[in-house]
Amino acid sequence: MKKALITGVTGQDGSYLTELLLGRGYVVHGVVRRSSSFNRDRIEHLIGDRSIYGETLFLHYGDLTDSSALNRILEKVEPDEVYNLAAQSHVGISFQMPEYTTDVNAIGVARLLDALRETGLAGRCRFYQAGTSELFGASPPPQNENTPFHPRSPYAAAKLCAHWMVVNYREAYGIHASNGILFNHESPRRGENFVTRKITMAAAGIKLGLSDSLVLGNLDSSRDWGHARDYVKAMHTMLQQPEPGDYVVATGEMHTIREFLDEAFGCLDLDWHRYVRTDSRYLRPTDVEALRGDAGRAARVLQWHPETSFKQLVQEMIDADLTTLSNTNRRNEKCP
Repeated sequence: MKKALITGVTGQDGSYLTELLLGRGYVVHGVVRRSSSFNRDRIEHLIGDRSIYGETLFLHYGDLTDSSALNRILEKVEPDEVYNLAAQSHVGISFQMPEYTTDVNAIGVARLLDALRETGLAGRCRFYQAGTSELFGASPPPQNENTPFHPRSPYAAAKLCAHWMVVNYREAYGIHASNGILFNHESPRRGENFVTRKITMAAAGIKLGLSDSLVLGNLDSSRDWGHARDYVKAMHTMLQQPEPGDYVVATGEMHTIREFLDEAFGCLDLDWHRYVRTDSRYLRPTDVEALRGDAGRAARVLQWHPETSFKQLVQEMIDADLTTLSNTNRRNEKCP
């Protein structure tokens, strides 16, 4: 059986990728950061399954800021494939924490790539780096692999460093290392501090009478939104290719945040204009106005196509948040 190592295994993408790889007969090793509180909700259903956890799924403490831990884990696991999904992944927070964001998102990737080289795994282990459409920043859509990069945040600048680090190690040491330039991808497992999840949770809460308002920043930003479950399939497929490469992964459709609000609140027969207001405190020093990916190369080479429509994505997120908030509210009502 193939062995895969996933950093960021407890995140949205990490959880979907873990499910995908386990379903395809892999043994999966995940890297988790040591913390005083557990944050493993997205993979708890796998950890609780005794036929999986400790048999085909294993977790290791580590961090992209710790070279010795990375070397130790790689030497112990000897993976066939490494998926680097760990990052400080919030664009807005990167303006407040630029140094930490760079340490994890840029230097952390250099640490991991060099650990592959130092452990002698570079020649036989394949590597995936989670890139981002934020690399394109101010470059107008549609964006593909040949579009100039113009990052507009510390997050994007750090990810751009990581992108070129992967290219450099690929060319210098012959590592089968690929960059996935993934456009925005969401799901019910998306973090609650991201705008799409903020919207679906607020809409569900308003419908249930648990809240009455939502405050956002720029409603005119346009994004190419897909489903994370579809996008992890592209990650895996990249590492099955004879040669490494860099691929844009996107739906090719662009929607504004206003359109996302229309769709989300519309699923619940609500008019978002009654509940949503904007606040300049939520605006970023520099913002990305429009992202729409051209995934033609992924379609041709990887035979990859998105399977979930924009409407299906939003409906799934709304349904999940309705269920979660309803169950939480019922439990709270039973408490004395």
